Amino acid sequence: MTNLRAMHRPSRSVLDHRPESGSFNPVTNLPDCAGILILPWFLPSLRQPNHFSPFFPNPMRLTARIPHLTILLLTGASLFAQELPYRFQPNVMIPMRDGTKLAANVFLPSAEGKHPVILTRSPYGKADAQWGDAKRYAPLGYALVAQDCRGRGNSEGVWDPFAYDVQDGFDTLEWIGSQPWCNGRIGTSGGSYVGWTQWASAPNASRHLRCAVPVVPFADVYADIAYPGGAFQLSLLVGWGASVGGVQLNPSQLQAAYLHLPLQTLGSQFAKPVPYINDWVAHPVYDEYWKRRGIDGRFSEVEIPTLNIGGWYDIFSKTTLDLSSEVRRKSKNRLARRNQFVVMGPWAHGVGVQKVGDLDFGASAKLDLGDLQRRWFEYWLRDQDSGVEQWPAVRLFVMGENRWRDEHEWPLQRTQYRPLYLHSQGKANSSSGDGALSFDPPGELPPDHFTYDPAQPVPTTGGNNLVGAPIGPLDQSETAKRQDVLVYNSAPLPDALEVTGPVKVILFASSSAPDTDFTAKLVDVHPSGKAYNLSDGIVRARYRRGHGSEQFLVPGEVEKFEIDLWVTSNLFKPGHRLRVEISSSNFPRFDRNPNTGRRFGADSEMVKANQTVHHSPPRASHILLPVVPR
Repeated sequence: MTNLRAMHRPSRSVLDHRPESGSFNPVTNLPDCAGILILPWFLPSLRQPNHFSPFFPNPMRLTARIPHLTILLLTGASLFAQELPYRFQPNVMIPMRDGTKLAANVFLPSAEGKHPVILTRSPYGKADAQWGDAKRYAPLGYALVAQDCRGRGNSEGVWDPFAYDVQDGFDTLEWIGSQPWCNGRIGTSGGSYVGWTQWASAPNASRHLRCAVPVVPFADVYADIAYPGGAFQLSLLVGWGASVGGVQLNPSQLQAAYLHLPLQTLGSQFAKPVPYINDWVAHPVYDEYWKRRGIDGRFSEVEIPTLNIGGWYDIFSKTTLDLSSEVRRKSKNRLARRNQFVVMGPWAHGVGVQKVGDLDFGASAKLDLGDLQRRWFEYWLRDQDSGVEQWPAVRLFVMGENRWRDEHEWPLQRTQYRPLYLHSQGKANSSSGDGALSFDPPGELPPDHFTYDPAQPVPTTGGNNLVGAPIGPLDQSETAKRQDVLVYNSAPLPDALEVTGPVKVILFASSSAPDTDFTAKLVDVHPSGKAYNLSDGIVRARYRRGHGSEQFLVPGEVEKFEIDLWVTSNLFKPGHRLRVEISSSNFPRFDRNPNTGRRFGADSEMVKANQTVHHSPPRASHILLPVVPR
């Protein structure tokens, strides 16, 4: 293959085409990687037994479901002191533009000289002297820098999540690039918030930044974290926000926080204030507050190659794919457009494992993330032929058949978006009802009705969660027995059907309330009767036409709602059924809509809402499936 390493900056390349197959294959071992995941702060509290309401998972069960999160707190610390293969400089204070100094541990190869550098910026505590990645990369000739974010660890300043990462990332890169031990080439690595700090540094980046490996990353803080579909992502924002704010909540305290009303006083029961949680509640629309805390809309400014790694059940599954796609479409830089890579496995927030939730995806689901990262840095930072030029643009894991496949783009160009219509005779309530799915459009059919009571919300049962809610694919059978859940099943499939891509539900519905929520879930029903969730979503009625302003419902009037179910890749095998579940709550992942239409966060009381879902043309509710021909 022609090597075009000088297209934009010295010692870079443009990969002009993507072969069908790449040269990297999933294998079984896991790497040491800097700060790749979060969670050391909340796992201990989840091990304490307590009494739980039907809305909340037993924390012991939750912890058992996510052992990979513990494994993937990849700091690489050794249990035994030994002579280090590098020079270690602890707590080097790096000045920012406003005079604040951020602490970093610096790891230099034993040999003097100028070296390429790998940077991680984390709010969870920088790697120490025994860092596994330093032991791996320093002998190869890399220097490494592990930094505490502003207001965290030994760094100065005030901790305000997301607020300073753009400028602090740029200033840190500029400082590293000016050091006598740096050769001017820097790559970044890490996951979750550390994936965010990488993307925060990507637009209009320092000239020293050459590549990034964001794992389970995000970039649009409003839509990815705070208000997906316009609903407040309660379990994540309270569990994570309190923990990184220095407030440790045991399970009963976490449950009380989820149930607390009004939301505008959320945190009043905490041991100390966590002011940014109240700020998040105070900004339910996409405004300047959120614009200053994200890089959405700046993809044209990205000029670096990135290797994004994520999972179908991760809280950032959609954005992991969207980030690369947006840069490919919008970057003004050819190097960046042609060098956005994505690996999507069947994982949640911990990558590289074979079992997630109730399902075992087989040994092939394991991924040697460390090898991918090493080869990436060897190519972009050291000009080594490490096989990157043969990588596919997208490598995805097709669940159901449980195998990897290489693709040229996302979404897949050959996708056929097919509407699968909701049918019933007006009695689709619960899995015992008459709800059905068909690719045939419905005729005149009666609507379905259910009552949404915020005091008895539908409990979160698996999905793209992280804190305080079950994670991954779980059996939905109990949830589907509820009368406030409309259940629509297809007939058993005569042939396999692949669904790979973005999924959404087009719902024609009305409500007795001026504001309410509608939820949707795509489920794979096995011949055994087990029903496993694939993807789900929510829409808050007042934001159905955009997140910049509120537009309330006229009670009783039919409206069109688009519910984003994010992304998936699943092969529905012969004999399996597709299922769509419609309701109005998913708690505690999302806050309960009180149905009053009053200012968000102000309600202490809740009222019931009578919901109606329509099927007849021209209001034929349906799920739009990304069907991939086979």
